[in-house]
Amino acid sequence: MAGGGCGLSPLGPAPPMWYHRDLSRAAAEELLARAGRDGSFLVRDSESVNGAYALCVLFQKHVHTYRVLPDDEGFLAVQTSQGVQPKRFKTLPELVSLYLQPSQGLVTTLLYPVDREETVLSDDRDYSDGEDEKPPLPPRSASTSTPPGPDTTPAANGLSTISHEYLKGSYALDLEAVKQGACSLPHLNKTLVASCKRLNGEVDKVLTGLEILSKVFDQQSAFMVSKMIQQSVNQGGDQELENLVTKLAILKDLLSSIEKKALKALQDMSLTSPCSPPLHSMRHSKAIPVQAFEVKLDVYLAELTKIGKSQKYTLSVDVEGGRLVVMKKVKDNQEDWITYTHDKIRQLIKSQRVQNKLGIVLEKEKDKSQRKDFIFASAKKREAFCQLLQLMKNKHSNQDEPDMISIFIGTFNMGSVPSPKSVASWVLCRGLGKTLDEMTVAIPHDLYVFGSQENSVCDREWVESLRAMLKDQTELDYKPIAVQTLWNIKIAVLVKPEHENRISHVGMSSVKTGIANTLGNKGAVGVSFMFNGTSFGFVNCHLTSGNEKIARRNQNYLDILRLLSLGDKQLSSFDISLRFTHLFWLGDLNYRLDMDIQEILNYINRKEFDPLLKVDQLNLEKDKNKVFFRFVEEEISFPPTYRYERGSRDTYVWQKQKATGMRTNVPSWCDRILWKSYPETHIVCNSYGCTDDVVTSDHSPVFATFEVGVTSQFVSKKGLPKSSEQAYIEFESIEAIVKTASRTKFFIEFYSTCLEEFKKSYENDTQSSDNINFLRVGWSNKQLTTLKPLLSEIEYLQDQHLLLTVKSLDGYESYGECVLALKSMIGSTAQQFETCLSHRGEETGKIRGSMRVRVPSERMGTRERLYEWISVDKDETGAPKGKSTMGPRAGHEYVKSLGELGKVSEEGERSNKDETAARYTTENQFLTLCFFVCSLRPKQEAANSDSSISKNSYNNPAYYILEGVPNQSAAAISAELLPSPTSANPQAAKAPHPTASARTKPPCPSSGPPPQRRPMTGLSVRTISEEGSPEDDSAAAAQAGSVGATVGSTLNRPPPDFPPPPLPKAALEPGSEPPMTKPRTLHPDLAEVRIPSAPAAPPVLGEVFRRGGAGGGALDDQSCSVLQMAKTLSESEFSGPPPPRAPSAPPLRGQPLGLGLDACRTFPPRNPITESIAEDMPEEALWGSSSSSLSVGESSVGEWLQRLGLERYEQGLLHNGWDDLEFLSDITEEDLEEAGVMDPAHKLILLESLRQQQQK
Repeated sequence: MAGGGCGLSPLGPAPPMWYHRDLSRAAAEELLARAGRDGSFLVRDSESVNGAYALCVLFQKHVHTYRVLPDDEGFLAVQTSQGVQPKRFKTLPELVSLYLQPSQGLVTTLLYPVDREETVLSDDRDYSDGEDEKPPLPPRSASTSTPPGPDTTPAANGLSTISHEYLKGSYALDLEAVKQGACSLPHLNKTLVASCKRLNGEVDKVLTGLEILSKVFDQQSAFMVSKMIQQSVNQGGDQELENLVTKLAILKDLLSSIEKKALKALQDMSLTSPCSPPLHSMRHSKAIPVQAFEVKLDVYLAELTKIGKSQKYTLSVDVEGGRLVVMKKVKDNQEDWITYTHDKIRQLIKSQRVQNKLGIVLEKEKDKSQRKDFIFASAKKREAFCQLLQLMKNKHSNQDEPDMISIFIGTFNMGSVPSPKSVASWVLCRGLGKTLDEMTVAIPHDLYVFGSQENSVCDREWVESLRAMLKDQTELDYKPIAVQTLWNIKIAVLVKPEHENRISHVGMSSVKTGIANTLGNKGAVGVSFMFNGTSFGFVNCHLTSGNEKIARRNQNYLDILRLLSLGDKQLSSFDISLRFTHLFWLGDLNYRLDMDIQEILNYINRKEFDPLLKVDQLNLEKDKNKVFFRFVEEEISFPPTYRYERGSRDTYVWQKQKATGMRTNVPSWCDRILWKSYPETHIVCNSYGCTDDVVTSDHSPVFATFEVGVTSQFVSKKGLPKSSEQAYIEFESIEAIVKTASRTKFFIEFYSTCLEEFKKSYENDTQSSDNINFLRVGWSNKQLTTLKPLLSEIEYLQDQHLLLTVKSLDGYESYGECVLALKSMIGSTAQQFETCLSHRGEETGKIRGSMRVRVPSERMGTRERLYEWISVDKDETGAPKGKSTMGPRAGHEYVKSLGELGKVSEEGERSNKDETAARYTTENQFLTLCFFVCSLRPKQEAANSDSSISKNSYNNPAYYILEGVPNQSAAAISAELLPSPTSANPQAAKAPHPTASARTKPPCPSSGPPPQRRPMTGLSVRTISEEGSPEDDSAAAAQAGSVGATVGSTLNRPPPDFPPPPLPKAALEPGSEPPMTKPRTLHPDLAEVRIPSAPAAPPVLGEVFRRGGAGGGALDDQSCSVLQMAKTLSESEFSGPPPPRAPSAPPLRGQPLGLGLDACRTFPPRNPITESIAEDMPEEALWGSSSSSLSVGESSVGEWLQRLGLERYEQGLLHNGWDDLEFLSDITEEDLEEAGVMDPAHKLILLESLRQQQQK
């Protein structure tokens, strides 16, 4: 804080109650909104200037912010307009006292101070449930920064004692000798000799050690060293002290020159001796043996009669030799094999629906390729095969720098006891959960990140034990690049020797969140660095414990997010969740399970984790967007890691006797690993689990491994761009909805590593508000600056990202930040974008716009990345057999000069033209979803769920509130975009929409009757804030269907690519008033929603966005915003996946927003190719048919089995390759038994169902 002019504190003798320290801007606005009276005010720290303050005043429901800045002399003054003389004050109370008087230049007089809420100290007194009753003291010799080195604890040499004795006694004798004319001080000399006795011995030891090196590299220095050592034996007194000084001088010269002389000697030797192998070649890990995989060939229906239903193959991967051998058994036990070199393996295509199925595209001969699909023994075997092939590709690549690295991350609460002698299972990812296959478990990772809590071992000993363990497992000497410690919370990062020079800009930091945020028994440590051109951040934390202390843990997280000083200092406007390409957060987060202990134990014994994960506090808080906004966590498939009985993993200890009584600690997933990455980057979690054999602590170690795409330090082959070859980043318009009660003007700052410096826009030229808690601001093209990247190559630009922060003109404080990927914006036409704004870890609004990245044709060359070599076949679920599509491959295929592969063979081969078309279709389907998706509850869907039914703002009621479109308008979608189901299938229209369970496999878009879309004819509408249930929705659907199918009035329509959510029953029944457990006060503009009588015009670009929010909920302890109400509505009304979107012709480019498919795309489709499953199937298949037990509309084996009540056999059939209904026509009893169907009655039911279908 800035000091006052006379050395006084700027806050006066004691901080006044209206001073709220580091309160966030959003929280300050909420406090003032609760106060509700004009003239209410508070003062907080400024978020934009250190040492400055922000005076926040409420007037006419708007918050006005004034900056209070210190000058060079430490006086404080409210920032004024240019030319106005500011009034200066020594302290804040003096400044506030002036503005308590009327007519002082503020918008209103300061009348009602809003006092801060003092936290109760006892709330912080939490020392952990399973820890000691007192917080552990920090280790005495803890390193808190650089990699471990020699012990720096100073050794006592007795100097202070000897010096004290000299000054007390011998000093007088020397003084007397000087008075008598002596020219020396014998007693002082004697004192110095005694004091330096140990130093003398240490210098001799060092010189003796250096003597050997000197004899090899520097004969002259070696002679001097030997002579000095011999002379020091018989010398004493004055000569001994003088000799010590000489030896120190020689030691200094020797140390400073020996490296240069050694280098010269070795260079001379290298000229005369034969070349030796490079040093790094001797540090490679042990060779990877050839691995063989037993698989079955998955063939098309037309080929079953030719080659039989099941063909067994063996795939052998030779990583070191760069070969893949495909071998199959033929008659008389003979074998037939084909060998493919690494450059002949064109692509791997993972099936998303069948987890153990993999397609391999192989180059048979020039310009011809062939795809073969194989069924592996398990999904884990498939992943191991892919990892080995990727490793082989990388090993034999001609690229100088890697495209992808593997990262191990581990977290372990050690329980204040030393770790066991071996924790090999931890680093090898062996144990419970999602683990690595034994074939790949020993492959060394590029980076190892270890986080520990309650670690009482000193830093150097801990890191050396980790290095020794890694060397035992990998035969590599990993290099520590960073170690950071806060008391007993530690993080260490180790890297492969070959990558050591690729690491730069290493940063470290720590934050205390213990008692009163001053003790380090709780808190976080962090490390950040650059790996070539990719930024990484790692945070290891230990949060407050206790079942009931959720709010305290949430605050711990927010404090760490705000205070941890990592990454680029120029990005101070952004919290650490946006400063890094990849941020990993690990540690003992201490979130617990909200369930009775006996129920928890029962679920754990049955290995049923889904019910427990639904009551996991971290998941619940994430769903509310209170913590870890937009972070991702891999699915948990291992038991809770806390609180075990030490010495065993068989028993949870859930009771502990304390002074305050019996304490219950329910088993919980306290130890977690989450991550957040920039959009359109490559990251895959290959494992996430815990060990089951490390029993020294009451926690189990947790591990995760990641495959991460990285970029190199790009060097342009064409040099700096000329003016004619300059790339440009151009914006057509930007609009934002900001959660604020302020009505100031705003500007945007743009940051990127591809820019020479950050750029600013002009202030917004449009501004409106339909709700007191939200402000809509817009910038036209003339207000937005054109950005010029440092380099213009597309290969460089497609890896770059742009950071945006929306700042106010009054306080220069950020109201929200976001990140955009340039990759999807490259092209000659502008592309749309939309994403969420966040600030200090909380969602603060949304931003959308139109932009393009214009790249000159001379700079359009690019290449395929290693991680693009493996794709996911997302269209497989609906594609007919024999028309398999190639999986999507990231990147800009339209600028690659790959050439056409030409014709392909009949065995599943296809041309590159079809491949590219399929990629475009799949990418655009996926990115269409991503474009307008700004989910209020961003929850990662299961891996096997269809991306088209993921929750987002546009298929749940939250969208209509945020955009100012009433929920009821969903029913008014025009017929040309959403055809009436009654016209296509009358029977389907009568069927009620089934309620989907959270864990039920979603239906295929092409199967089953679509849900009834409810018309709105002559119905009065109640408030949209009331909650409805799924049962209400079904009843409302039936009632609406009986009213009629004609839309009486057309409303402003939401984007057509997303079907409307079901309406609550309350919206259709004006007379019913269901009781509400928690009544909420509504803002006036939400009290009534009316349907306009006249049809509204179709929305143009930004039209829907400008119509505004429809109000917020009551001002309570959670939120005073429409965002909170939207979340509540979403939680209460969303009961299942939305109905499928009807196929429509692709709209013309340039069509207004909301009128067509292209308006929602962020990837530029150069040659739109419509590959719709609907075009290849009859109408009966699209809308479903209930007349048979097996129809074409049933697009999965699982749905057929579910209809028969035999869904238990789905996994067995899929595992054996029976993954398509067209296969099942030839299945036999023997095949059913192999798939696990042993019950004769069940076999009869299945075969009879198939026989009836064949007769139709």
